[in-house]
Amino acid sequence: MQLVARKDLQSRAAEQWYRDLPLAAPRGKILDSTGSVLADNREVYSVYVRPNAVTDKQAVAAALSGHLNLVYDKLLEKISSSRVSEITIKRAVEKNVAEAILAQNLDGVYFTLDSKRYYPASNYLSQILGFTNIDNVGQNGLEGYYDEYLKGVDGFAYTATDIKGHELENNVTKYVPAIPGCDLTLSLDMNIQSFAETAVSNALSEHNAKGASMIVMDCNTGGVVAMASAPGFDLNEPPRDDLNMLNALSKNKMIVDVYEPGSTFKIFTTATALENGAVSDSDRFFCGGARQVDGQRIKCWRSIGHGSQDLGEGVKNSCNCVFMDLALRLGTDKLYDGIRNFGFGSKTNVDFYGESRGLLMQQSAVKTVDLARIGFGQAVAVTPLQLVTAVSAAVNGGTLYEPYFVSQVNDYSGKLIYERQPKEVRKAISPSTSEKLRNMLEKVVSEGGGHKAGVAGYRIGGKTGTAQKYENGHIAQGKYVSSFVGFAPVENPRYVLAMIVDEPGGYMYYGSLVAAPYAGEVFKKIFDYTGLKPSQTDTVVEWVNMPDVLGLSPEEASKRLSERGLLFESDGEGSSVASCVPVPGTRIPKGDVVLIRTE
Repeated sequence: MQLVARKDLQSRAAEQWYRDLPLAAPRGKILDSTGSVLADNREVYSVYVRPNAVTDKQAVAAALSGHLNLVYDKLLEKISSSRVSEITIKRAVEKNVAEAILAQNLDGVYFTLDSKRYYPASNYLSQILGFTNIDNVGQNGLEGYYDEYLKGVDGFAYTATDIKGHELENNVTKYVPAIPGCDLTLSLDMNIQSFAETAVSNALSEHNAKGASMIVMDCNTGGVVAMASAPGFDLNEPPRDDLNMLNALSKNKMIVDVYEPGSTFKIFTTATALENGAVSDSDRFFCGGARQVDGQRIKCWRSIGHGSQDLGEGVKNSCNCVFMDLALRLGTDKLYDGIRNFGFGSKTNVDFYGESRGLLMQQSAVKTVDLARIGFGQAVAVTPLQLVTAVSAAVNGGTLYEPYFVSQVNDYSGKLIYERQPKEVRKAISPSTSEKLRNMLEKVVSEGGGHKAGVAGYRIGGKTGTAQKYENGHIAQGKYVSSFVGFAPVENPRYVLAMIVDEPGGYMYYGSLVAAPYAGEVFKKIFDYTGLKPSQTDTVVEWVNMPDVLGLSPEEASKRLSERGLLFESDGEGSSVASCVPVPGTRIPKGDVVLIRTE
């Protein structure tokens, strides 16, 4: 028995001799790229009772029910039970409450030190960090995805007892210490995150929108620098009592949900056409306001048309007719090869749960009219993260990188156990195509509809988007997704930013008017924060007065606005201008974008 079964018998005997209390392992911290703590632990206690060690059960039940807000009768019934040796009374008890109970010197009542997750930034990053349950197990977000690294290994405190569970005299408690979890360092920068959080919060309230989101990415690594979404919630007080609300607010729509990108997708049609030699800078296109494709009339956003224009002007004007022509020149196979090279139709493999691959029509089922629509961003759906990742490849010289959140993992002693290196997926386009594209997209901001995203003295490129929403397979009247995606600085891109406003209220729904201004605000804050010097020191802002265009035809209004150096978005297809924003006489920067409404 001693030679063959010694270890087994010793183990079984120890189970009878000892009672154990768990020692919870401290969960690893989550930090941003500057070392600021985003997820930490706060000391709390778990309260246990060993019924056989309680001498006055009524007194213990009264004291614990009073301090812990528990029902006295139910608690007394538990404590009076002789069938169990140990009962967990309550977990996550705050330190001051535990100290008050301890001061009463209650027999049979024990405490173990535990921890509760604490988020210093409260409602920031609520869809990214995720949260833990009562057992400190990650439930979603990065807390869930990296739970194996963060959770650590629990320890135990062993106490020798008799057969009834009474502690033996002269007992020595033995401890098996817990091993703390690993710390995660993210690519996120909390300063830039705060800029993004402010932008989405303001957009939500100022435009009475259903939602707003922003992503900022380092286009040369794929690291996510900021990701914000509104509405959100306080991570320290998640609405656990309302599961539907909790699921809705905690879902990371920028990774999980898809939307029709609209004109921002024109970036990839242009890049693919340039890369395949289907177009040159000098090619000219004519827009009369619509194209006939397969017997269907597909309108340009500007019903009066753009007239004759070259490729650069077509990009600046965001002319649908130009991008229909480019898609038809390429054909289905080449266009699909191009957009797949940018990662559309596939998951980005970001380190996060629930990522969507987006939606592309079955290639063999694409008709000519479908191809034309795909060219300007219809009949395709993407995630915001896919869009930012693809734009990064379009402007960084052509390299598609895998996006990520966690840049390194350190154990509790500080030892580095994992470090993320930028992962190149493929070359999407050549450096020369990327350079041409950057220069065209710069004019969208400096001279076109993205003007409100500009920052004086800095070279910024980008593209606005305004897409109608679909419900049950049909266009949802009056519901739009307004967006802007941009990058800076043009001469050496580092940051790519996407701003998306879901269902802005009222008639101000164009991306140029709704999304672009917030992008410009965040770019300016980033430049100030990082100390990036202006590349154009002689920039002078010229101011003009908004002309009176009320009652004019769209053609006359367009001419009068152009004379003042102003751009415009047009709502409606009426024969005269009924209203405009801003009102006539308002002092605004030359090159600004205004809205005219016709009836």
